[in-house]
Amino acid sequence: MKGRTALVTGASRGIGAAIAERMRQEGARVLAPTRAEMDLSSDASVDAYLSRLAGPVDILVNNAGINILGDISEVRDRDLTEMLQNNLVSPLRLARGIAAGMAERRYGRIINISSIWGVVSRARRLSYTVSKAGLDGLTRALAIELAPHGILVNSVSPGYVDTELTRKNNTPQELDAIRKSVPLGRLIEPEEIAEVVAFLCSSRNRCITGQTILVDGGYTCQ
Repeated sequence: MKGRTALVTGASRGIGAAIAERMRQEGARVLAPTRAEMDLSSDASVDAYLSRLAGPVDILVNNAGINILGDISEVRDRDLTEMLQNNLVSPLRLARGIAAGMAERRYGRIINISSIWGVVSRARRLSYTVSKAGLDGLTRALAIELAPHGILVNSVSPGYVDTELTRKNNTPQELDAIRKSVPLGRLIEPEEIAEVVAFLCSSRNRCITGQTILVDGGYTCQ
């Protein structure tokens, strides 16, 4: 990735921070906009950020997303709209804004950070599952459209990842139960997600496109 420019959303912590750091180690120049610089809940903010980009972007990693919990009786229209805007619409808009330049240069890598909950689901993940399943569908559609232009598009779907947010949202007892539910017997490290993303974004990847790659320690095999 030396000499390439990568745009990584949600790079301030967790998986996004690990991806951004891994990209830097590979020699890429990383753009990591804060929410103040680009708010994914706002079309105008996304468009304004794209208009300010100076120079080409070779790699796009749509990592940022939100998860508002609720079952079908709890989901409010505004929550569903916000989830779809952040997790699906804005990634599409970013890809649309950047893909034309990639096509001109005959090189590009787009990675959508999805989730195992886009493939399977669980209680109170209705809106999240809908948004991430849509993101996986976007991946497949873009892969077909952009392949003739030298652009590869993939989803990476993490399982239970050992992040600050995971530890904040679960008690030690809950974390122990989560570990026991994963065949590997542990949480996935953010750096392990970043390693997969780094390969898919590099010139070493020449033919993998349109795939949803689960990085979950075997959780969804059960």
